[in-house]
Amino acid sequence: MARLKADTPFLHDDVDLTEVRFGRYCEIGKGARIAYSDIGDYSYCDRYADIANATVGKFANIASFVRIGATDHPLHTASCHHFLYRSGDYWEDADTDEAFFAHRKSRRAFIGHDTWIGHGAMIKPEVSIGHGAVVASGAVVTKDVAPYTIVAGAAATKLRDRQPPEIAERIIALAWWDWEHSRLRETLTDFRALPVLEFLEKYGG
Repeated sequence: MARLKADTPFLHDDVDLTEVRFGRYCEIGKGARIAYSDIGDYSYCDRYADIANATVGKFANIASFVRIGATDHPLHTASCHHFLYRSGDYWEDADTDEAFFAHRKSRRAFIGHDTWIGHGAMIKPEVSIGHGAVVASGAVVTKDVAPYTIVAGAAATKLRDRQPPEIAERIIALAWWDWEHSRLRETLTDFRALPVLEFLEKYGG
């Protein structure tokens, strides 16, 4: 029997969710924390991933201890401490700074389809990772990453293309990530066996 289901995400132990929308066939690893985010079809994260204020596309591969949409602190004020915006935790007569939290939620990160985010990588708020891109383990991504490129380092820079631009354009045009579940199963052998050019020729990309 297949372990993953279309209608219910597979949650491992100690997952912490706040206002999360899931697509089909999703899996969330042990101890992961996800808040105010959308997780696309077939996407998964491994153990202790921390995802906030993010839109994650389909077939995203998110390794353990990744942080996406890392929350930040105010730097333009006299202090950057919690007491400025979590004020009710410190004084009975002080309110939480709701405007600060609303602004934080608005700064969304975007993770494209068929991406791979390596172990311990960090994706900063308002950064977009293009379809098919790869972020190396431990990278700190502060700027947008173009589709089908591989980046590494802190701050992350391009290492090389995952696919040449002309091939990347054809894969994006084919948009296999939008295929029905049954078609993915029918073409599974070709996904496994065919080099990308042969796959594109066969399926019209």
